[in-house]
Amino acid sequence: MENNVTGKVVLITGASSGIGEATALLLAEKGAKVVLGARREDRLKTLAARISEAGGKWFMR
Repeated sequence: MENNVTGKVVLITGASSGIGEATALLLAEKGAKVVLGARREDRLKTLAARISEAGGKWFMR
């Protein structure tokens, strides 16, 4: 199956836990640039670090 997310920018709300967090990790792993949004900034920073360590790109709002 072809990967259609490489290089795309994807906005994920609720990215600090649960489905949002899992989706952000998966899409970043597939090559998407993820924009992370959630209320819990500390958890977003942890997620951003995990994405960076895996070689992904992220932006936080």
